[in-house]
Amino acid sequence: MNTVRTLCFAVAALSSYAALVYRLCQARRSWRDSAYRALVVTLLLQCLTFTMGAVAMGGGSLLGVGNLAILLMHLSAVAFCVAAQIILLRWAADGAAAARGTRYWLATGIALNLLLTALFLLAGGPGRPASDFDTGSGQPLVLTYLLAFIVSQAVPCVTIFRQCGPYARMTDNASLRQALRLLSVAAVVLFLYCLARTVNILTAAAGLDIGVWKLCASVFSAAGIVVLSLSLTMSSWGTSAARLLEWAYAYRSYRALYPLWRDLYEASPDIALEPPGASVSASVSDLDYRLHRRVVEIRDGWRDLRPYIERTGHAGTGGPAGEAGAEAGAAGTEVRQAFAEAAQIRQALQAKRTGIIPPDNKDAGAFDDRDTNNFPAEVAWLTQVATAYSKLGSAS
Repeated sequence: MNTVRTLCFAVAALSSYAALVYRLCQARRSWRDSAYRALVVTLLLQCLTFTMGAVAMGGGSLLGVGNLAILLMHLSAVAFCVAAQIILLRWAADGAAAARGTRYWLATGIALNLLLTALFLLAGGPGRPASDFDTGSGQPLVLTYLLAFIVSQAVPCVTIFRQCGPYARMTDNASLRQALRLLSVAAVVLFLYCLARTVNILTAAAGLDIGVWKLCASVFSAAGIVVLSLSLTMSSWGTSAARLLEWAYAYRSYRALYPLWRDLYEASPDIALEPPGASVSASVSDLDYRLHRRVVEIRDGWRDLRPYIERTGHAGTGGPAGEAGAEAGAAGTEVRQAFAEAAQIRQALQAKRTGIIPPDNKDAGAFDDRDTNNFPAEVAWLTQVATAYSKLGSAS
């Protein structure tokens, strides 16, 4: 159990310090922003919480005071929750409302920390075994101290969760909206930590042993801190990450379209605006242009095949068409259509090579009910067709 708890603690600590270092790297251009300064303070308090936790796990005293590391860990955790609430206000509210909310939460945090310090001293915290502050050991004052700490963590989780939804709908910043949604997830997970920790404390006070379920609190804590660290930094890296994902998707589509484009180009070389190179790769800077060109050229090549495509004759039942039905038999309608179109293209390419023109061919230029004005949807559809075409085998 101790190994799992230590691992969860290490994961939470590493994510906290990684988020802090990432944000500090932006200090030169962002320090004048009050929201940025509040965020840095929040991450510092988050790191202090786990630093004191590491000291507490090592046992012994801090500055000659027993269990002082535990008290400082709890006090910094309260300050961290208050700071996270203030960040949310800075993100979503105007200056006056944010200032009022900040004063309220600062006063609340100070009051909670004074209460915890008083309970710690009244319970004789410096002279108690450190394990007492894990389960309470049935001591009323220690139990009160621990439950007060849990409440101080749970209340901000509830308020943050309640506020994130409306604030996310208010903002026009897509990256900030995603950060707020992720922050609401972190609030839920950390609230589950509070519930799990409460169960651990109360069952221990009642003399019940719940075994391995005690680890739920550590798991929820680590998961919640990781999600929280991501949410507190997402507003700066979210847009870049989204662009990277879009580029990766476009590059995958560009590569997937190549086998279909190659065979259409060989059948109709005039479709290419520029002479094709030997490589199918695309650079970061011109990928969008190349993908657009590839889609346009595939459409032009497909139109050139109209005289060789039977109007009523979709993929037949034998040969490659039969393979199409077997390949997509258990798939959805969209996939079955993609395999049918791929089989038609393959048969049309073979017909063009042999010069056989079906008597009832597709002399109209439409592409069924596809919306060619919606480029992302067109890329997605053609990628499906190209993938099916590759599975059937290129035209020979």
